[in-house]
Amino acid sequence: MTDANTDAEQPLISHLIELRACALRAVICVFVILLILLPFSNQIYGYIATPLIAELPEGSHMIATEVSSPFFAPFKLTLFCAIFITIPYILYQAWSFISPGLYTNEKKFTVPLLISSSLLFYIGVSFAYYIVFPVLFSFLTATAPEGVQIMTDINHYLNFIIKLFFAFGISFEIPVATFLLIRTGFVTVEKLAANRPYIVVMADPVAGGITASYAMLGSLHIAEPGALVAFAGARVIKGTVKEDLPEGFQKSEYVQKTGFIDLIVERKDLASKIGILLSILLKKNSAISSEQNETSEDTQQLSRAAS
Repeated sequence: MTDANTDAEQPLISHLIELRACALRAVICVFVILLILLPFSNQIYGYIATPLIAELPEGSHMIATEVSSPFFAPFKLTLFCAIFITIPYILYQAWSFISPGLYTNEKKFTVPLLISSSLLFYIGVSFAYYIVFPVLFSFLTATAPEGVQIMTDINHYLNFIIKLFFAFGISFEIPVATFLLIRTGFVTVEKLAANRPYIVVMADPVAGGITASYAMLGSLHIAEPGALVAFAGARVIKGTVKEDLPEGFQKSEYVQKTGFIDLIVERKDLASKIGILLSILLKKNSAISSEQNETSEDTQQLSRAAS
């Protein structure tokens, strides 16, 4: 009876030991990378803070409001960078723990999934830093009320950007998540296609909630002139609906007429237009008067979008 109980408990114990070993290897890897990066922690923080510093008004600068902030803010960022760099190895350790329970045909997807998930996360973070941050900080600094001196605390800035890094990194993992859902049989391609409108409607408030707390744009949809707005190619859509479709039905101008796009803006005018829009939303820019709202077609369009 004792032998039978020992045999029954042994698999669980061995799994826990293997899990501990995988977690320990991942922690050691992060620790080693942290030790390598630690001497450059101030330079790393300076580089990450560049998008905000570049947009600060003349005479403004970042500050530390706590005694320990000058040390702990760069240290926390360096730790985040160490985890960020070791993500492929951490994912590999996770898969090495899970893989013994997978079938042979499932194991062949391990390497492609590790590479794609890591790459997509890196792309999401890079997109946030190089594309979103310059525009976002330009908007936020431009909408400061008159008489307010912008002096951002280094700890608050760090917490802010880490949230955005994770939000964009995870959002770029949607293709991998979709593949896993289909591969595991949790959903089917047909089910996803049939429920695509509901998925979009459910995803939109989530995306809006992430952006609304930071940029106050909510669910505002903006596109460039002539931009392609589509879930699938024209042939696929035509074959699905079984009828002739209007010419240019996937272009932003046509989609705007249906109400799914609020604004069409040239890329060169994006910063100024959204700056005005944020001013309307925040009602902090006295330069936008009722007279302008009546005479300026551009401002009227932005006001309608804001409403």
